[in-house]
Amino acid sequence: MTEQPTTEEHLSEDACWERLRQAPVGRLAVWVEDHPEIFPVTFAVDRGTILFRSGPGKKLEAVLSGAPVAFEADALEATTSIVWSVVVKGRAEQVTRSVELMDTGDLPLKPWHPGEKGAFVRIVPAEVSGRRFPIADPDWWKAAGANLRGFEE
Repeated sequence: MTEQPTTEEHLSEDACWERLRQAPVGRLAVWVEDHPEIFPVTFAVDRGTILFRSGPGKKLEAVLSGAPVAFEADALEATTSIVWSVVVKGRAEQVTRSVELMDTGDLPLKPWHPGEKGAFVRIVPAEVSGRRFPIADPDWWKAAGANLRGFEE
């Protein structure tokens, strides 16, 4: 049987931020009413925070409710077949101060979805973690699947 790759590197906080700066899109996880929701968002890294634009609606209401949020971005390093994933957990706040809003003008915040995106939201991290690892050989999964056939209910 082919061995599953076991080499996993836990990324330093600086390495996490470096990778986030390279990612074009991330996923925002929020609590909406009685269930979790995940939204894709374009974003920018700004002074150790995640900044994105949003319009009115359930995403903005949920993100500004005071409940904790999570943000995740990942990518495949195509030349090395290495995957990385970074998760930021924290709280979100709307950027309302004029000076801060003026500073956002130089950031590459270009939403994919059309419509009003007048609210600037900042995720202030409480925890940043990341890892990178090689993609598992597909032959390993074929062999692993064969070994699981006796576990059907």
